[in-house]
Amino acid sequence: RKRADYIIDTSHLLTRELRQEIEKIFVDDREFSNIMISVLSFGFKYGIPADADLVFDVRFLPNPYYVDELRPLTGLDDEVFNYVMASDTAKAFADKLEDMIRFLIPNYISEGKHQLIISIGCTGGKHRSVTLANELYRRLSNAKDYGIRIEHRDLEKDAIRKGI
Repeated sequence: RKRADYIIDTSHLLTRELRQEIEKIFVDDREFSNIMISVLSFGFKYGIPADADLVFDVRFLPNPYYVDELRPLTGLDDEVFNYVMASDTAKAFADKLEDMIRFLIPNYISEGKHQLIISIGCTGGKHRSVTLANELYRRLSNAKDYGIRIEHRDLEKDAIRKGI
């Protein structure tokens, strides 16, 4: 380990994500920072992710659950995404969150952190958290000095419970 030039923690990487990290180093000749950022949406009613480094609560944003035609959809659907992001509060929050995360990343890297899990939660993990997680992922995904992935932990849980 001490003699290695690169150490990649593959614990939470998909095969394609590992390939991207290796290509960054050996194909694109980018500087290697050895940090993987995971943006994770979740529902508070299912519990805060145990491995979260940063947790943000977006239950203050307009809730598509209370709009009949949006209730069965998710933050992956344009109608829900547009409904949530039409709010000035959502736009301001996304801007401030991006600014803070961009400030934190180099500081975490300099401290030797290899993984950063940013968790964004709403009540059920289906609408608002998915929307804001996707927006943060979109804003951060063009960076070349770290790996980034997105996961929606609780997106399908309501559908599963209703099928029981």
